[in-house]
Amino acid sequence: MIQQRRKRAYAPDPDAPDQMCDAPECTLPGEYKAPKSRSALREFHWFCLEHVREFNASWDYYRGMSPGEIEAQLRADASWQRPSWPLGQLGRSARFEATFEDHLHAFNFSSRPAVPQAVEDAPPELRDALGVLGLIWPVSVTEVKAKYKQLAKRHHPDANGGDRGSEEILKSINLAYATLRGKLPAQLAHPSRPAAE
Repeated sequence: MIQQRRKRAYAPDPDAPDQMCDAPECTLPGEYKAPKSRSALREFHWFCLEHVREFNASWDYYRGMSPGEIEAQLRADASWQRPSWPLGQLGRSARFEATFEDHLHAFNFSSRPAVPQAVEDAPPELRDALGVLGLIWPVSVTEVKAKYKQLAKRHHPDANGGDRGSEEILKSINLAYATLRGKLPAQLAHPSRPAAE
């Protein structure tokens, strides 16, 4: 029975240049590569077997890094040095929050802007709806419809890649519009503006 010999795990690199070991005063051929530094991992020293073993025994990639830097490096390595977002978000979460806070101010209780006095003058049952649509009392039928169309187009899920957050915003816009639409003929017409379109 002929037994094949396994190739040595520490066989010389076939791409080794024809040069001497980079260790001082070593005259053996440099057949094993080792990175020059943490910041130059694609640049190599070429050592003989004995010196590459010494290098490997003393190599510490994280030497000189603080615990916080090590933690950041490990987290970056887990995603192959690429930015990552929660599964299924593709970064939309931050954009959704910014849009929601900037345009609707609906759930931003801690930093909700001061309600304009004109909104305070509105009937109590219409104040929330006016705030969602960003309208100031008194308002005309035409202004309500125009604002509704503008916001519905901007926050429609189809215009935002099917984002569930956009769907929730659109629901609040629809609810506000339905509330105001029920009051349009009687209360929403400004005295100086026509009620009919």
